[in-house]
Amino acid sequence: MNALIFDCDGVLADTERYGHLPAFNQTFEEFGLPIHWSEEVYGQKLLIGGGKERMTSELTPDFVRRAGLPEDADALAAEVAKWHKRKTQLYTELVGAGKLPPRPGIRRVISEAQDAGWKLAVASTSAEASVRAILEYAVGRERADRFDVFLAGDVVPRKKPAPDIYLLALEQLQRLGVRSDEMLVVEDSRNGLEAATAAGLRCLVTVNGYTEKEDFSEAILVVSSLGDPDGERTTVIANRSAARPGAYVTLADLEACLAPQLHRASLASE
Repeated sequence: MNALIFDCDGVLADTERYGHLPAFNQTFEEFGLPIHWSEEVYGQKLLIGGGKERMTSELTPDFVRRAGLPEDADALAAEVAKWHKRKTQLYTELVGAGKLPPRPGIRRVISEAQDAGWKLAVASTSAEASVRAILEYAVGRERADRFDVFLAGDVVPRKKPAPDIYLLALEQLQRLGVRSDEMLVVEDSRNGLEAATAAGLRCLVTVNGYTEKEDFSEAILVVSSLGDPDGERTTVIANRSAARPGAYVTLADLEACLAPQLHRASLASE
């Protein structure tokens, strides 16, 4: 029995540039905070796992004083929680307005995998409401409700690149009868790849504009996107699997990613 474990942001949809970043900046504006992240700055913030953690990274003692924020640690954490709650509301509104279309191949692969009897999981440390919204928009409520494991938000103590979220997904899928060597993670970032690898899971990477230059040397397959027959074509960036994707990644390709690993990396440039 095979299983796919999907990250959310950057995997199900291109959420960072068109969803999270504008929601963060609008939140800062609404709360009167002297912060506005450019795309370049936000690319650096993405190296920090978790939205609240990214916000907290701005809170130097000097900034706290200049912004008139409470210096007590608990009171400051409560402020950040309020900001993050509002940011999640704004993000969910963007999803509901259709501003964040699914990434190529996501709806197709999820539908085919479910129909073929694969187990499906979402494992994200983003806010639960945000993840639920993007999953339902990407595949529809009926398909979203059929996911076997749904993990999001503060369900684990440490964010990626710590393996906690994938260790929890591994545990829950094993209870459903899936072996670890039958699970394939779909990620988009170095942090996510490190988390999956540390959990002992194979990982396929679909890069995006923020992550395309990151190191994915541990990934079993690296592609531009999953692709679609009548849409965006897949470009293979690195392939260390038995899969041989054509114009798009098929369910058979994903199954081949779980086959015994090749001894030698096959790069797209060869």
